[in-house]
Amino acid sequence: MKGIIDEIKLVASDYGNKVVVAFSGGMDSTAAAILCALALGAENVELVHVTYGPYTYSKTPLIVEKFAQKFGLKCTFIENRGQEKIWRYGPSCNMCTRQVKMGTVLAYANGRLVVTGSNASDTWGQTGLKVFNGMYAPLGNLSKAEIKAILDYLGISIERIGENANREGCKLKHLLKPLTNPDFHGKAVVLANELVLKYFPEGNEIANVKIVGPLSKNVAVVNVKPMRDGVDKLVWELSKIDVIEEVVVADRPLKLVVVANPSIYRVPESRYWIVEGRLKPEFAVPINVEWHESKNNKLRTFHVVEVSEWTDYATENEPCSRNSNESSVTSSTTSCSCTTPSVTPPTPMNLVSWGDR
Repeated sequence: MKGIIDEIKLVASDYGNKVVVAFSGGMDSTAAAILCALALGAENVELVHVTYGPYTYSKTPLIVEKFAQKFGLKCTFIENRGQEKIWRYGPSCNMCTRQVKMGTVLAYANGRLVVTGSNASDTWGQTGLKVFNGMYAPLGNLSKAEIKAILDYLGISIERIGENANREGCKLKHLLKPLTNPDFHGKAVVLANELVLKYFPEGNEIANVKIVGPLSKNVAVVNVKPMRDGVDKLVWELSKIDVIEEVVVADRPLKLVVVANPSIYRVPESRYWIVEGRLKPEFAVPINVEWHESKNNKLRTFHVVEVSEWTDYATENEPCSRNSNESSVTSSTTSCSCTTPSVTPPTPMNLVSWGDR
């Protein structure tokens, strides 16, 4: 830990010994923020948290504010709803991270060093670069276990939103199709995923509602793990939402029919990453993906158009990803590129500093 603190001091000395931390409130950005405060003093560390309007969980700003107050750190909230433009062409957490989150923080920093929680588990960390394009990853060489060990040593626990025991985010990531109509698709994913945490606020390995189906129909897939009493009441309340036509409980293996842009469909590694890194970790049951090439030239990524029971699951040894002609590449590990360092110009934003909220 001393080595990291010394490195932070050295890198920050080229930027006036002041840093801006791209702060989500998760384990990685929390560790980065605390280490920066230890190295530079709390008065030289500013947390910047990007919110996404209705797509931010209601608990998130409260958790971030509480952390900032506890450790005496300035915290600025910036709202940017640029996600709606990106998601119009299909789900893309990576592009949202680059353009909306990191682009917004970099623009606000205005030349100050931006510290991120990127580490050895993501693609930036695997490049070996610590400083890139005005951003610095002091945790770049560390594994998730090592980062957790630092927080444990410092006696710092992470307050969670409740939607995932490992990696939490915004509500829009649960919309597995293009956001062509925010008042229809957006409303469904926002209301459903706030509602699931009303019923199951804590103790979840997974708690989300995926919105799938054709553009004309919102199908809500309820993922709660471990399964518990109260799901039937949640289903009843979800069924009353005017923009949700059907509710499916993920209590048995599921088959997903997915159409994808040719650049994804024709590359086995891309299909593999979507299944192993994007879909499987957030479903409460095993899934089987049937791939089809999209003829919609507006779809840049993928679209889950149909969900049904995976009736052949019991006769197969393990879940697999397939299409009619070939199976996806399989591997024991997959990397998430949500924190790649390339950044494009940000979309319009609104700034709110802590204390002015």
